[in-house]
Amino acid sequence: MTEASYRRPPDDILQILDAEPLPSVSISPDRRFLLLVDRKIYPPVSELAAPLLKLAGLRINPETSGPHLAPRYCGLQLLETATQKVTPIALPDECRITLCGWSPNGHHYAFTLTHADHIALWVLDTATFSARQVTDIPVSAAYAVPLHWLPDSEHLLVLTIPSDRGPMPEKPRTPAGPAIEEATGASGPVRTYPDLLQGPHDAELFEYFCRSQLMIVSLTSAAAKRIGNPQIFASVDISPDGNLILVVRHERPWSYTLPVSRFPRRTEVWDRSGNIVHTLHVAPLQDAIPIEGVPTGPRFANWRPTEPSTLTWLEALDGGDPKKQADHRDALYSLSAPFDSSPRELVRLQQRCTGLTWGATAGTALIRDYDRDRRWTRTLLFHADDSSTPAVTLWERSVHDRYGDPGSPMTRPLPNGRRVLWQHGDWIFLESSGATPKGDRPFLSRFNLQTRQTERLFTCDDESYESVVAMLSDDGTRFLTQHETPLIPPNYFIRSSDGERTALTQFPDPMPQLRNIRKEIVTCQREDGVTISFTLYLPADFVAGQPRPTVLWAYPREFNDSQMAGQISGSTNHFTVLGGISHLFLLTRGYVVLDDVTMPVVGDPETANNTFIPQIVSSAKAAIDKAVELGVTDRNRVGIGGHSYGAFMTAHLLAHSDFFKAGIARSGAYNRTLTPFGFQNERRTFWEAPDIYIQLSPFAYAHRIRTPLLLMHGDSDNNPGTFPMQSERLYQAIRGNGGTVRYVVLPHESHGYIARESIEHTLWEMIEWFGRFL
Repeated sequence: MTEASYRRPPDDILQILDAEPLPSVSISPDRRFLLLVDRKIYPPVSELAAPLLKLAGLRINPETSGPHLAPRYCGLQLLETATQKVTPIALPDECRITLCGWSPNGHHYAFTLTHADHIALWVLDTATFSARQVTDIPVSAAYAVPLHWLPDSEHLLVLTIPSDRGPMPEKPRTPAGPAIEEATGASGPVRTYPDLLQGPHDAELFEYFCRSQLMIVSLTSAAAKRIGNPQIFASVDISPDGNLILVVRHERPWSYTLPVSRFPRRTEVWDRSGNIVHTLHVAPLQDAIPIEGVPTGPRFANWRPTEPSTLTWLEALDGGDPKKQADHRDALYSLSAPFDSSPRELVRLQQRCTGLTWGATAGTALIRDYDRDRRWTRTLLFHADDSSTPAVTLWERSVHDRYGDPGSPMTRPLPNGRRVLWQHGDWIFLESSGATPKGDRPFLSRFNLQTRQTERLFTCDDESYESVVAMLSDDGTRFLTQHETPLIPPNYFIRSSDGERTALTQFPDPMPQLRNIRKEIVTCQREDGVTISFTLYLPADFVAGQPRPTVLWAYPREFNDSQMAGQISGSTNHFTVLGGISHLFLLTRGYVVLDDVTMPVVGDPETANNTFIPQIVSSAKAAIDKAVELGVTDRNRVGIGGHSYGAFMTAHLLAHSDFFKAGIARSGAYNRTLTPFGFQNERRTFWEAPDIYIQLSPFAYAHRIRTPLLLMHGDSDNNPGTFPMQSERLYQAIRGNGGTVRYVVLPHESHGYIARESIEHTLWEMIEWFGRFL
């Protein structure tokens, strides 16, 4: 492999990349402020080249004791919702902000600033429209979330670097001995994990950087009180009354084959002096969890938001094994301080729990479960304080039934900082993207828990995309929305259910040169009758009746039935922007783009992949035929592309069809024997279905890939299963069989590419490749 200089795409694309992104927005708990957060989206590659430690699935910058990648938020502004006045917040030059959250009373916002050699705790004061550093004690942010507000809004629970940590352990010149793992006959399927510990020295570094001192820091005096001794915390969470701390911490032995999330852990309740009040669970190394299963024992322990100090947690009733037959798979339990009684079972679920939302009163809660065989989800209502009232199902549907989605419950903050259902009398409020056969039409509705009646409060019109961001009144008559159209950028409005709308922001169009791009949703049918769809993008200079070279870009997804597979997703009413390594930049070069072509793989979840190849070939043919029928596509000049699983799809289509003149596959996996314990939604192991694993390995068909293929990969890809070796071996296989192939490795990049130089070079490669062969 030869080294080359970074290349740059044409100037008009560089101008689009130079455009300032629209700010992110966070609303205060009291609804008085919007925090506008500016960001830099493309760091230079020099930032990606910062010192990097890959430890137990974590990527750590040893100079900052924080994440390897520096945060990209760079500025703060406060917008007063009553007056729409915007005030910039003074911060140090070239600051790097990590957002942490609003105080429960909404008077302050906590964040950290990453400096060259440490991470500092800061707060923004809404009374003075200013920000300040709270303490000189450096924050430890290598692993767990480092900042949490206490309910009094005057103190923060902070993970800090231990004062006696000392210098970083040096790697011994001579190893003390080998790294050893041993299995004793118990089944322990292991997915393909990246960035694992490689030996004793890595284990030392993991302990050094992930061990933190828990402290309570006063906002006013900056006084810091130590809580217990330094530990490797996975999470910490203050109780709603502020008196106890739920702690999850790791302990040895570490593993060289599993990430930190599987390491042994203790789930405990501490008091504010660091004394252990209660031990909920001691979990060993999680090396025997079944595929798509869960660990045994208590998991997902949390405080009940409306009680002073009551724990709730889930436990598997089927041994955590989804293949085991069981009448019930999960149960929710509860135990209140002082934790000297037996746990109380609150509700038992037939399927695996996927979510819990508490109500504000009377022990009301919504809980969701998921049947993986049917791909079916239910939402149940239960009453935690009334065991005589059985749980009842409010909604149930296929997870793929977007048209039947009733919406997600809106939540509100309590004075203690916890969130509960937004409820007005017996009514709760639901927001949804509102999928329809015409595309997404977001809505807000209210649902009566007693009568099961639903009333629509707001529905987006057919000419825009307007979604509900937050509630502003108890009864749901006022709410915050984000509104956009293909020509008008996203802005925020105060909406009333009677139709009145007040603008809060007036963000300008960052990319006016894109406004003549046209798009529409197109549907068609495969040979087997399954409906597929795609968004048809036409370049600004497209002339009707003059078919163009076309690029098809897709990502396959699995469905149980053809009806769900044919539902429309997305909206053409979104504001059109281009960024990053998007294939839509090809529009600027005159290509027609068939975007997000649905590649449904329909069948039983256990065996759907048996027909993966003929189904994606049929979908690709149907999309091309439709585009040719519409008069926009030259059938003899069609390219195919995809990223990750879309790259896997691309290689298969080139090996098993003759529809395409060129392909681009980024960050894919092409040899499924290297992911033997399953991939994507494949549940069988290699040893259970060896023929399928070979059949689904484009590497095995490299001799049939005669269409020119551009392979791209980041040399630090940390996505499970898509190690750079996957692209390297496919390149060698195609090359060795006389095919036309180019392999580009981007330095310091992971699964997605983010450095400005990498983005420019990727776009240059894509434009040049399709320019040569389409």
